[in-house]
Formats: sequence, C-alpha cells, structure tokens
Amino acid sequence: MKKILLAAAMVLAALTACGPRNGAHTLHILTTDDVHGAWFDSLYVTKGRVKSLMAVNGYVDSVRRAVGKENVLLIDAGDCLQGDNAAYYYNYVQTEGEHLFVRLVDYMGYDAIVVGNHDIETGHPVYDKVRAQLESHGIPFLAGNAIRNDNGEPYFQEYAVFKRAGMKVLVLGYTNPNMKAWLQEELWSGMTFESLLPLVQQRVDAIVAKEKPQVVIVAIHSGTGDGRGDQLESQGLDLFRSLRGVDAVVCSHDHRQLTMQNDSIILLNAGNKARYIGHGTITADIRGGRVRSKELSAELINVMYEKTDPKMSAAFHKEFCEVRDFTLRKVGELRCDMWTRDAYRGMSNYINFVHTVQLDVPEAQISFAAPLTYNGHIRKGDLIYNDLFTIYPFENQMFVIRMTGDEIRRFLEYSYGRWIQTYDGRHVFKISQQPDSRTGARNWSFNGRTYNFDSAAGLIYTVDITKPQGSRIRIQSLADGSPFDPKGWYNVALTSYRASGGGETMPKGAGISSDELDARVVARYPEIRELMYDYVSKYGVIDEARLNNAALLGEWHFIPEKLAHDAIEADMRLVFGR
Repeated sequence: MKKILLAAAMVLAALTACGPRNGAHTLHILTTDDVHGAWFDSLYVTKGRVKSLMAVNGYVDSVRRAVGKENVLLIDAGDCLQGDNAAYYYNYVQTEGEHLFVRLVDYMGYDAIVVGNHDIETGHPVYDKVRAQLESHGIPFLAGNAIRNDNGEPYFQEYAVFKRAGMKVLVLGYTNPNMKAWLQEELWSGMTFESLLPLVQQRVDAIVAKEKPQVVIVAIHSGTGDGRGDQLESQGLDLFRSLRGVDAVVCSHDHRQLTMQNDSIILLNAGNKARYIGHGTITADIRGGRVRSKELSAELINVMYEKTDPKMSAAFHKEFCEVRDFTLRKVGELRCDMWTRDAYRGMSNYINFVHTVQLDVPEAQISFAAPLTYNGHIRKGDLIYNDLFTIYPFENQMFVIRMTGDEIRRFLEYSYGRWIQTYDGRHVFKISQQPDSRTGARNWSFNGRTYNFDSAAGLIYTVDITKPQGSRIRIQSLADGSPFDPKGWYNVALTSYRASGGGETMPKGAGISSDELDARVVARYPEIRELMYDYVSKYGVIDEARLNNAALLGEWHFIPEKLAHDAIEADMRLVFGR
C-alpha cells in the first residue's frame, strides 16, 4: 500500500512540475487600442503635454514593478499606424530602417499587437514591413481571420502562447471582418476577411485542445456592438456573451471606453488615443495542475500625461523633433479662418476647401465630402503641414466614380438622414444627451458618426428640414446652371472609404452594392491630403474668393431658411457651447 501511495505521489509531483504550481496565480492584462499615432507626449505646434504611449508606459512600468513583469501581459487591439503626423511621417516619408512604431512597442515590452482596419489602410508596403519587423522582436501582429486567397491560411499570425504568472496564457487575435466596407481591395489584395462569428469559437476550441492553456484571451479589432449578432462591424459583445472557454475579450474600433464582466469572462475596451488603459486581472486557483476556480476583474485606468515616462520621452526625442520639423513646414497662406464644425450648419470655408480640391481633377463634375475633424480650427495666416492634418486626418485616397442623377439624390437623402431629423419644434440635428465616461456629465452630441455626414458640391440644391427623409433634397441644377437629369450619368469625386461602400451610404443610400462599385470607378488619385498639399503649393494663397467659387461649387442650404437657421444655431450651441 505504501508503494502504491509513493508511486501516486511521484506521478502527482511530476505532473505538478510540468504545469503550474499549486496555489493562486494572478495575471494582469493591460490593454490599449486605437492609439492612432498618439506616440509622443508633446504637441508639435504649441507647447503642452498630451496623453500618449509614453504616459501609458509610465503606468505599465508601475504595474510591472508592483506585481513583477512576469505577471503582466501587454496587448494592443489595433489601429496603431494611422491618425497622427508621426504615423504618416514614418509610414511614407522616413521609410528607411526600422519603423518607429516597432521601436516604440519593443521599448514598452508589448506582447502582442492586433491588426486594425486603419493599419491595413496604410497599404501592403507599410504593414508587411511592420509585421516582419515586429516578428523580429518576437511581437506577433495578429489577425487570424485575414485569410490568404492562394492557400486558405491566415495572412497574419493567429495566436501566440505566453508563460505568465506561472501559467500558460493563450492570446488569439482577429481583425475587423468588415474590411471591404472600409477600404478598396488593392490595400488588402491577396486576402479575404471572415466574420468572427462563428469562427472565433471554432478556433478557440481547436487551439485550446492543442495548447492546453490555463488562461485564454481573445483580442479583436471590432467594435463592442449591441450583442444582437447582426453587426459585422462590431462583434465584441456578441463574443463576450457567447464564447465558451475564454477568460477575456479585448475589443476596440468604436473608440468606446467600456468594461464588462460576469463570473466567467471580462471585456475590455480602452477607447482611443491612449486616453485610457484597460486593466484586467485573472486569479486562478490551481491544484494538481488543474484550474479549480477563477476570479476576474476589469477596470479602465485614466492615463495621466503628468505620469509620462521621462526616460522613454528622452529616448525618442530626436524622432519627435524630426516629426515636429516636418509638421511645421509652411505650404502656403490661408487668408480666412476655417472651423470644421461649420460644416454641420451648411456650406463653410472648411468643407468648401475639401470640395474645391476634389473638383480640381479633370474627371470630376460633382464632389461628396464629410467633415473628418469634429471640432478643429485652422487660423488664417501661414498654412503649415500640420494644418492639413487638421483638415484631413486620414489617409483616404480620392476616387471618381460614375453615378446616375437619381443615385446622387438618394445618396444625399441617406446622408442628411444621418445628420438631421424632421424638425419637431426642438431639434433639427439628430442629437441626444449622452454620458461622458470621463466626467459622468451628460453632454449633447450627435447620434451618428460625423465623418458620414456628406454634403455635395457641383450642384445647386436645398435640404428641407420640415420634410421626412426621402423627400428633403431638391436638386435644381448643376453648378453652372445646366439641367440636372435624374437618369443622366455624372462623375462624382469622393473618398476611397466611401467608394468602397464605407459608412454604407452607397449600398443603403444610393442603392449601389459594394460588388458593383469597383466597375464604376473612372479615376483613382493619391491620398486626399496629398492632393491638398499639391493644390496649396500650386496656388500659394487660399482665400474666401477661391473657397466660395459658385461656378465650381454651386450652392446648397437648409430651408425654410429662417426656421432652419434659428433651430440649427440652437442645436449648435447645445453641442459646441457658445
């Protein structure tokens, strides 16, 4: 009997030696997402400190010092390579050597990065280079649902296994499956993107059976969504509610700060621009190599720019100076102020400038454009390269596509339907009071994404605030006064995002399916910001006369004019203050 007990004890000891030791094991999961190039702690144009990866590093290091770096896992859920001057500069201007983003996340000790849709937007030359460089540092660039067309295998790495807190930790990563609605195919050539439902559960089951981890984390570049299972764009809550055998879901994409948890799983969404860090903890009670129970928690940490890591800031100061010098380069002269928020109330210097640049190409007759900066101000005087980022922060290309007159009208009906409602005596804008997760205050804001609020130029038309959607838009003529034919064909300049079906204005508004859009393309041009730079360089001076050329732009306004003006100004005061 003693020999049997001794043998059993030896077997148990051997099993325990191969797996986690008996007792409680606590893993700290730190997450960022949608950082969008917020890498430096200082502003380029004015003095001041801002939240950035350098401030994130201050918090990460404090946790590592407190609990031991072997108990911490640091993950980013995507959209790393686009959205700021620094990202643009190291994507397309300073392309020699190792990409700055790779150097930054290696310095910070990131364990895994998920591919975001805006990372794919940088194009194969950029993200393929970044993937290879990350992998050379042992940092996987994850997107298991980006499937190669030639062999059916993932284009990016799907998962990685880590030893943390004495446990085997599995991290699976997936990108936004709705890529086709965001980007033209040339940016993601050679692959297709699968829905996360039911793929993630299938892959979790298969990989867990193979790797036998104690902790499983799924990190996705997908919005939280509403959990109804019908939003390809946002499947975070769907996974949180349905996944089995997963301890944490890290989601992103919608810039929504959120944590959720129940007895068996947590959800972390840290928002955007390094303003918050997701901090999840998983404490596993292990006996005989088996997990007996787990305790989980999830919180958001408000990043403090005062806590910026000074050593990291000093280590990358040379690179900051290079970006700052690029940013401050003069490109021309602006003789009038531009307020991006003026685009919500009608024609304005800001949105007219975007339309003017788009209509400067020979193929374009009509232009669609939306305000891409929510509330920016470009002051008259020297126009520097940084101002072009305020005017146009994204790397969208410009396309010219063929549309019928009726498709143009339906497009505009749908677009304004996201922006305004039938006037009810209180509001014209579709706005509501929404809680600010940072302060708890209930602030007025638009219900929809303002980058989908397209107006048109090259036309003369009105938008009746008293009419329901579908009957608001009355197009009188083209800008030069020639008749507008609902059955006629016109060349329309717009962003590659919109030309790919992004925002669904084309399929749901104009009635043109995403599959049909590519055949409609008449011309492709470089990034719109580059077109703006060329335009300003060509003319030197941008003044109100150039921005209010009725023969080129036409005109549009809300009607009835007095009623619309007063109601819209009241809504503007609610959203933006006085």
